[in-house]
Amino acid sequence: MKDGFIKIACITPPLRVADCTYNADQIITYANEAAENGAKLIVFPELCITGYTCGDLFLQQTLLRGALDALYWILTETKALESVVVVGLPLATGGVLYNCAAVCYEGVLLGIVPKQHIPNYSEFYEMRHFTPGPDADGNCVTITLAQELVCVPFGAKQIFSCLDVPDFTFGVEICEDVWVGDTPSVQMAKMGASIIVNLSCSDEIIGKEDYRRTILKAKSGSLLCAYAYADAGFGESTQDMVFAGHNLIVENGTILAESALFRSGVLYADVDVARLCGERRRSNTFETIPPVCEVSFRMTPTPTKLSRKIDPYPFVPSGDRALAQRCEKILTLQAMGLATRLKHIGCRTAVVGLSGGLDSTLALIVMAHAFRICELDPSGMLAVTMPCFGTTDRTYQNACRLAEAYGATLREIPIQKSVRQHFADIGHAESVHDVTYENAQARERTQVLMDLANQVGGIVIGTGDLSELALGWATYNGDHMSMYAVNASIPKTLVRYLVSYEASRAEDALALVLRDVLDTPVSPELLPPEEDGTIAQKTEDIVGPYTLHDFYLYYVLRLGFSPRKIYRLAQRAFAGMYDDAVILKWLKTFYWRFFSQQFKRSCLPDGPKVGSVTLSPRGDWRMPSDACVTLWQKELDDLG
Repeated sequence: MKDGFIKIACITPPLRVADCTYNADQIITYANEAAENGAKLIVFPELCITGYTCGDLFLQQTLLRGALDALYWILTETKALESVVVVGLPLATGGVLYNCAAVCYEGVLLGIVPKQHIPNYSEFYEMRHFTPGPDADGNCVTITLAQELVCVPFGAKQIFSCLDVPDFTFGVEICEDVWVGDTPSVQMAKMGASIIVNLSCSDEIIGKEDYRRTILKAKSGSLLCAYAYADAGFGESTQDMVFAGHNLIVENGTILAESALFRSGVLYADVDVARLCGERRRSNTFETIPPVCEVSFRMTPTPTKLSRKIDPYPFVPSGDRALAQRCEKILTLQAMGLATRLKHIGCRTAVVGLSGGLDSTLALIVMAHAFRICELDPSGMLAVTMPCFGTTDRTYQNACRLAEAYGATLREIPIQKSVRQHFADIGHAESVHDVTYENAQARERTQVLMDLANQVGGIVIGTGDLSELALGWATYNGDHMSMYAVNASIPKTLVRYLVSYEASRAEDALALVLRDVLDTPVSPELLPPEEDGTIAQKTEDIVGPYTLHDFYLYYVLRLGFSPRKIYRLAQRAFAGMYDDAVILKWLKTFYWRFFSQQFKRSCLPDGPKVGSVTLSPRGDWRMPSDACVTLWQKELDDLG
């Protein structure tokens, strides 16, 4: 429960039709098992105390009384569990019969929720027995449990909220309720429910599995909620239908867990309610309304042992096909952005500083695509290589080969003389390899590119990526500046995959060069190489692994998670790759650099947005350059 994680269990127990005692025993057994495994919200199928397929037996007083006796037994036997248990049963009150969900917690009946949408077609002829339930209005229903009268909140669209974990708030709907257009869950989500549970008994026919999955993904996505669907299975009568126990737990459009068909048992998933509530706060279109009937309960916050997979590469989709589709779309977005700018200003020439590194390679790839879109001569792409003190033969040769392969015009302009003259002008010793030594080279390169662009009537294409912008790993008014920054919303981990994708469909000679670029250590090459001519200045040795920084970047910007929660997720995501000390070290580095370098991001050039995480100061990230990191630093210090 800490950090907003709630473990949910959806259970399909073995069942005997109309045998309430047997069914209650199965519910108790599985509830205990789920609670022992850390589940705090445990959901059973529709009418699981009696069975859904009782038919006209629902009109028998004996069955209805047996259901209430079983409910009392369930309350008694789950009293010691600090878990909410939701079970289905028929309830006769006010002269009519309702198909209900009973919300049980620590021996107390928190509320009873009736089904609102009663199907009335051939296979589901519920209207013969059940009446649609009313909305909750704060009133109670009185029922008899163990010969005692109990007054219980009654009605659909009740909200159940945990006082100790405010984001843990849920609502209940029953089977058909989710299949209609205006589902009860819409109102419950607006009233604050971050989780919707559904007690269902859905027959299995060809095609329904996919349809059910689609409905739940869409519902949880549109409502920014988690959806826990517990379905009936083995034991229900197969006189006319077969039930498969298709349980699903979905979070904001993503399936966290799904059961195999035709199997009984427990399905678990860790739902991040803090994330869901954060998404709602970010959305200016998510409408909120006050709850009509809210039932509160207390639950001690405890750590949730996570079972959900934490992807160490949140910007990179899994699966070869999905990755290829993503890469193709991103390259198209980048290229269309640049093509639109070129057409708008009537420009037929673009200038790029081609270092032979990853970022400038991707920029050249995007330029080539944009020139094809605009039907421009590729010779209008002016690729400029500017060797200086740190340039290695490997990167120089790769830059030359790339320009030739893409048909760009290559210009080689060594800048050693001009940089040395600048050192002399400002009185800086060339032997002092400090930040002035490095940045003087970066700014000289940018000056050359800008002046060349003026000379040829073109624009300078920026090469810096999103990860570098987040860390401030850019020279102010050096590589930090351009006329259109095509990589500005591409994190470094994704840059690598985009170049790799281009290599996978390139001709052999170009593919060979692209793969060597991929194998080259990331470096600005601003310090002299090693004696053997290899790169001495390796970026990740200085600022940390980009794999970690991109992970931090995603959870800081996209979800606004706290340092403690990000550290916890990183420990799970990178288990076996980085130890805790390394993860924490670079997390501290990330926050320090992110806050201290905002001034560089406050004046970024235009560039195309391709994902939900960007740092454009014109809309996506607005942060004062003088913001203090104190609160975040304190939380980091408390971690160790």
